[in-house]
Amino acid sequence: MKGFVVVDAANVIGSVPDGWWRDRRGAAERLRDRLATLAERGLEPRPGVPEWAEQPPVDLVLVVEGAALDIAPVPGVRVASAPGSGDDRIVEVVADREPGRPCLVVTADRELRTRVRALGAEVTGPRAVRPAD
Repeated sequence: MKGFVVVDAANVIGSVPDGWWRDRRGAAERLRDRLATLAERGLEPRPGVPEWAEQPPVDLVLVVEGAALDIAPVPGVRVASAPGSGDDRIVEVVADREPGRPCLVVTADRELRTRVRALGAEVTGPRAVRPAD
């Protein structure tokens, strides 16, 4: 059974001070578009990225909140809107997966990492989906 990757948009976008706060929606759309490329080719091999996530195609879910609530999905990237807490929505996505389906959550948020690990998800940091520095 192929796994899927859930990306904490706010956390990943906020991990680099590149002016994202001036255009939060645009920053989320740029991340979504980068994820579409990763869906086609797989995540880069790195510590914290399971081998299955390196093998294309990768099923990606981008969890958005705030100004990015209504961004559209693109091929390879499903968008899950969080009208309330983005962390709570990520936990819902992880909890609602098919039993036994592997899941990787991309976030640096310690509390969220603890919550999704309790549900059997793996976790890795934002660099797994950010452009190389």
